[in-house]
Amino acid sequence: MSASHSPLPALNVVVLAAGQGKRMHSNLPKVLHPLAGKALAAHVLDTARSLAPQSITVVHGHGGEVVRAALEAPDLAWALQSPQLGTGHAVAQAVPHLSAAPVTLVLYGDVPLIQAETLQRLVRAAGDGLAVLTVRLANPTGYGRIVRDGAGRVTHIVEEKDASPAEKAIDEVNTGILALPTARLGDWLGRLSNDNAQGEYYLTDVIALAVAEGVPVHTAHPAAEWEVLGVNSKVQLAELERSWQGHLARRLLEAGVRLADPARIDIRGELNCGRDVAIDVGAVFEGKVVLEEAVDVGPYCVLKNVTVQAGARLAAFCHLEDCVVGPDAIVGPYARLRPGTRLGAEAHVGNFVEVKNSVIGAGSKANHLAYVGDADVGERVNIGAGTITCNYDGANKFRTVIEDDAFIGSDTQLVAPVRVGKGATLGAGTTLTKDAPAGLLTVSRARQTTVPNWVRPVKAAKKD
Repeated sequence: MSASHSPLPALNVVVLAAGQGKRMHSNLPKVLHPLAGKALAAHVLDTARSLAPQSITVVHGHGGEVVRAALEAPDLAWALQSPQLGTGHAVAQAVPHLSAAPVTLVLYGDVPLIQAETLQRLVRAAGDGLAVLTVRLANPTGYGRIVRDGAGRVTHIVEEKDASPAEKAIDEVNTGILALPTARLGDWLGRLSNDNAQGEYYLTDVIALAVAEGVPVHTAHPAAEWEVLGVNSKVQLAELERSWQGHLARRLLEAGVRLADPARIDIRGELNCGRDVAIDVGAVFEGKVVLEEAVDVGPYCVLKNVTVQAGARLAAFCHLEDCVVGPDAIVGPYARLRPGTRLGAEAHVGNFVEVKNSVIGAGSKANHLAYVGDADVGERVNIGAGTITCNYDGANKFRTVIEDDAFIGSDTQLVAPVRVGKGATLGAGTTLTKDAPAGLLTVSRARQTTVPNWVRPVKAAKKD
């Protein structure tokens, strides 16, 4: 079995999430700011969980109770760092929560996009020593530099503020992500010094301690630079969002999805696409979205927890949430499908139509200016413009049933609970308060009259 496919050793994960994030200029703790629809730290925790560690400990500090409330889960242990005295001090707070697993992996709550494959390489690289994740940057300013000896072995890491001019010229930098031997960690942390420009206990100083003891120091590298980029400001958050969205867009393109503009798509959850899917500009996907074969999504649509079945078309500016769109259905433009909606095959829901908690059968149409709520609509039904189901009496909701082949005239109100029989017709302007029998015309209009000698009002002349 190759090293890349060998089982991971048992490990602990420590996630450092105690930073204040002053440059975010926000009351929200930095690690809770969203990227791709999920908190920064939530990305890190989900990736950590994919490694099946024996323990995950979150070190929290500034805004700690808010962070804990947002991320709390049965598989997490919590360690408070107060005051914040550096990364070495932060990891020391987690030591009491560590299992006897041979490797402890240190991650950062504000470095959200580190990938599981990269962490697997790092943990395997640790082997009989420790491993540090490094990356080469064209502009390494602000990062700790990886210092190597003439044989290329890592000797120590020097922070930017403590680096000499020669050390600042090094372009290989420390990401802060380390795989450490758990058995030695407590001893090393207890021997750290804060004799540096920051007056802090640097976790990276364990590298020099390991070298002094003859413990091998290995390195691993991410597949992409954006994996190890941290977030310290709204500018960096926006830049990282675009990097991640660009990565997701490329994956879609490589899978055969046609994107009108890869730079104008936002995936804030999980998007699964079949063959020959087309997505226009400005589309937003949240939660879990499935687009089956040959689906066409128009510009500026928002889909959250939606399945769109094969051949369906969404025109521009549609908003869909917790619903299913049947095969070859047509939705929009400017349509809203709310939770609990299910459209049958070849159903049409047109402009300025809202559907909520309703089933609309195959071939049925509500093409414009209608509200269908809490309704069961059969097949081949036509719902005219201005029609509404009056599903709410101010306290309770009631359902409307419209059977197959019914025709609902324009500007009709169906006061639930009410049933329209199969093949029934409702005349335009009807207010239906009783069941309409199958196959017949039902109307509820007052008699039409013409008022003689009526004069249309005119505007009164303005006084000077």
